[in-house]
Amino acid sequence: MAYQFSKDSETRFQKLIPQFPNKRSLILPCLFLLQKDQGFVDHEGMEYIASRIGAPISLAHVHGVATFYTMYNKKPVGKFHVQICANISCYLAGSDAITEKVCNKLKVSKGQTTSDGIFTVEEVQCLGACGFGPVAQINDTYYENLDPKQMDQILEELAKKA
Repeated sequence: MAYQFSKDSETRFQKLIPQFPNKRSLILPCLFLLQKDQGFVDHEGMEYIASRIGAPISLAHVHGVATFYTMYNKKPVGKFHVQICANISCYLAGSDAITEKVCNKLKVSKGQTTSDGIFTVEEVQCLGACGFGPVAQINDTYYENLDPKQMDQILEELAKKA
């Protein structure tokens, strides 16, 4: 296995061990460390997490957790990961228009990354802000009560930072 935590992530991992005596509880934070280091969670990274946590945690346990939660990227994503909530509350508030605006502006379909690697667009189920829809999460930032014009402005600002 070629994968290793970064120095910072290794330090954080060592601090997590005594905080989570039940080894299953280490899976989520370890997956976050992996994603922080490489931007996504792949099979090799899952193997690494299982080996670092150790028995009784198997690759199957880690894989089950990583694939259950949508917050873990299973493949590389762009510099700006645009996730638009498509659950019922956001949909009724107009998230489909937001998704259409983003895809048209960036010339990609849902689930794709722009050719320059700057933006990845995904529709997700529930970002947990149902009273503030439509909602989008871009990297670690939430944008609420969106309309297509606001989304256009957000994308333009992000493109300037690319």
